[in-house]
Amino acid sequence: MGLLLFFNGGFMLIAAVVSGIYKDGATLDIFLASMVSVFIGVFAMFTTRGHKKEVKRKEGYLIVTFGWLVMSVSGMLPYLFSGAIPGVTNAFFETISGYTTTGASILDDIEVLPKGILFWRSLTHWIGGMGIIVLAIAILPLLGIGGMQLFAAEAPGPSADKLHPRITDTAKRLWYIYVGYTAAETLLLKLAGMSFFDAINHSLATLSTGGFSTKNASLAFWNDQPLIQYIVILFMFLAGMNFVLSYFAFKGKVQRILKDEEFKYYGIFILLFTVLVALVIYFKANVPISDYHPMVLGEGESSFRHALFQVIAVVTTTGFVTADFTSWTPFLTIFFFGLFFIGGSAGSTAGGIKVMRHLLIIKNGLLEFKRTLHPNAIIPVRYNDKTIKEHIVYNIIAFFVLYMLLFIIGALGLGAMGLDFVSAIGGAASSLGNVGPALGSLNPVSNFNGLPDIGKWWCGFLMLAGRLELFTVLILLTPYFWKRT
Repeated sequence: MGLLLFFNGGFMLIAAVVSGIYKDGATLDIFLASMVSVFIGVFAMFTTRGHKKEVKRKEGYLIVTFGWLVMSVSGMLPYLFSGAIPGVTNAFFETISGYTTTGASILDDIEVLPKGILFWRSLTHWIGGMGIIVLAIAILPLLGIGGMQLFAAEAPGPSADKLHPRITDTAKRLWYIYVGYTAAETLLLKLAGMSFFDAINHSLATLSTGGFSTKNASLAFWNDQPLIQYIVILFMFLAGMNFVLSYFAFKGKVQRILKDEEFKYYGIFILLFTVLVALVIYFKANVPISDYHPMVLGEGESSFRHALFQVIAVVTTTGFVTADFTSWTPFLTIFFFGLFFIGGSAGSTAGGIKVMRHLLIIKNGLLEFKRTLHPNAIIPVRYNDKTIKEHIVYNIIAFFVLYMLLFIIGALGLGAMGLDFVSAIGGAASSLGNVGPALGSLNPVSNFNGLPDIGKWWCGFLMLAGRLELFTVLILLTPYFWKRT
């Protein structure tokens, strides 16, 4: 915890430097927040330096969950010290939405915030995004979380065609890719016409699949600049991929990528969904003429671009918007609500259930027909030409059941707080899946500021549970976790 606070304070210091460069008046406030985090972090490390550093399963669950909470409590200090977001509830909501890369906001006017605060807001995304990659590689497989053992088999390991036998080296390689993608997107967005400040902020939010923007209209601000939106689309797609596949791509092992079942279906889903949405937009929805660019093909291109952008933004749980997809037709509103539950790939910065889990659940369901006809036959589930152990399949099914149960409980909670049916189910699905924009009063062109304070804390809990693969958080709520063994 002390180390996390120390690093968090270091990142705040970078935001303070940005604030000083732009002379936005928040430099001292962010610097003080940084010093508080660093001081508490160093104090915690100093006072616990003599303790035995042994992490067992129970400690693993505690470190992961409380690590995210401690980061969120620390991360809201720049907002509170600068007065950019008054009130602990609102500041905590914005911060945990940042670290969990959800992208839901309570801010009514983003563009009036100091540049340093906007940069810190984007940094919380970036820190949380890389954190979930390291978590997926190093911690969750060891804890047996939600079928992540399967991902562990694809990532660190002793065989020659895998990343590296040491987890630290694996995390380091993925860190290089994460930083490299962020730098590449920043450069491309700058060349495409964004200011450097907007470019780096949107890159931090894209690679983390977060969705915080520096503009009130999000990416709709650049609807007349298609190139900018296509660049963001490309990097959203890369961020929603398994980062291990990106490593294989840089090593020239393209066949490994093409043979990966999850990547194959991830691409197929996005393509099919985009075609469907584009056709409905073109023939049924009224996209404003201001969204068309005079130098491109017109209505057809605009329909395709809006469809592709919103499908990738929702599937990867990035949450950027180019338009209010809930106004496109009732069919598309329901369709995008369904996409809230898909999620990106395992080992990506995306939230949601994940494509891999959907594939294995569907495969197991189809095999049940064969097992019914041949009850004595042993018919295992196969994934990437490998037999999947039965306990992993059970783990994934349990994850799916828990996910849907928590979604229902989450929606009931929001309904009890006064939200209408559409807003309640949309808010619960969006928070749990770390999507960002929701439905009803929480639609893509609105925000979560209208929620009562208890609703904001409730959505924060759903964000954390969804981001940390459910079991990590929910197991702390069980009495037998706290019993001595």
